[in-house]
Amino acid sequence: MSDPLLWIVAAFLVIAGLVGIVLPAVPGTLLVFLGLCVAAAIDGFQKVGWITLAFLAVLTLLAYGIDFVAASLGAKRVGASKGAIIGAALGMLIGLFFGIPGIILGPFLGAIAGEWIVARDLRQAGKAGAGTWLGLILGTAAKLALVFVMIGIFALSYLL
Repeated sequence: MSDPLLWIVAAFLVIAGLVGIVLPAVPGTLLVFLGLCVAAAIDGFQKVGWITLAFLAVLTLLAYGIDFVAASLGAKRVGASKGAIIGAALGMLIGLFFGIPGIILGPFLGAIAGEWIVARDLRQAGKAGAGTWLGLILGTAAKLALVFVMIGIFALSYLL
């Protein structure tokens, strides 16, 4: 493949990854990392070496931990059960089929349903939905920040 075509592939992967950070079913951080690996490979890893890529791989793994921790902390903060967290995850998956409103409302409604099944308390279910949803939103923001740090580290390594 020629260099311009590889740069297009790398850019596509990074952009798809950025979109994937917001869309739960797309492995966003992994796509960004793969795009950065393709970009590093274009010159035979001369500008961006293996040490930088290994550090970016660690940050990629950290991003997946953020998902779990953020949702759990949001749920625990309001005393939600594991049912609320499972419901939020299922709501997120089902919400994908309903576009942006489904992506926003799916985790919230799923957490409410999951907590309702476990606790049968509408007030607690509402709190669980809000807490889990807020945790997922904050987790997404943290992953976006982490991905931009990854891109910045890559850019610095490439330019220096």
